[in-house]
Amino acid sequence: MKKTSIIGLIIIAISIGVIISIYADTSTYGNFSEAQEKQSELVVVSHLNKRKKFTYDPHKDANYFAFYAIDNKGKECQVIFNGTKPQDFEKSEQLVITGKMSGENFYASRILMKCPSKYNKDQVEIKANGSSAVKSGI
Repeated sequence: MKKTSIIGLIIIAISIGVIISIYADTSTYGNFSEAQEKQSELVVVSHLNKRKKFTYDPHKDANYFAFYAIDNKGKECQVIFNGTKPQDFEKSEQLVITGKMSGENFYASRILMKCPSKYNKDQVEIKANGSSAVKSGI
C-alpha cells in the first residue's frame, strides 16, 4: 500500500472515532424517578413549584441556588444548582434541567428556562382616533 493510502485510512478511522464519541455523550430525557434509579446524568423536563420558596442568598454564597421542581410524572424534588440564580427565574413556565440525583436531591449542572411569550397571539388591542377595538386571531 502507498503511504498516502495508509494515512487516508488512519484519518478516516480517527474521524469515525470522533463521531462515535460525540454521539455516545448525548444525554437522555427522563424524570426524577429514573434519575434516582440510573444514578447517571439525565435531562429532566419539569416546572417550578411556586408554592415553595427557593434558596438563594448572594451575600452568603453566590454559587448556591436551590428550588423545588415537579417533573412531568408529578414527582417533586429539590434541585440544587451550583451557580447563580437565572434572571426572571420565577417567570419560567417550564424548566429543562440536566444533572444527577444524589440521595433525595437532584444536582443540576445546567438549567434551561422556557419562558412565556411577551406577546399574546390571540388578541391585540388596536386604538385609532381615541377609540379602541380588539382584533382576534393575529
